[in-house]
Amino acid sequence: MAILNLRIDNMHCGSCVRRVTQTINALPATHAEEVRVGGARITTDAAPEQIQQALTAAGYPAFVESASA
Repeated sequence: MAILNLRIDNMHCGSCVRRVTQTINALPATHAEEVRVGGARITTDAAPEQIQQALTAAGYPAFVESASA
């Protein structure tokens, strides 16, 4: 599993954090380790592009800041 640190735009409150967490956890083989306003750390077997696409579709554009295996 890879660990990704994401910058996530349009997150402004606790409700946004919950929606982002739900979106991440709905993806196969993906778990939100830490989600906070502006970013997240997740573990995943999914391609980063798949995660970015899901979050962007939910209204929260995401950008990979770092990744490690």
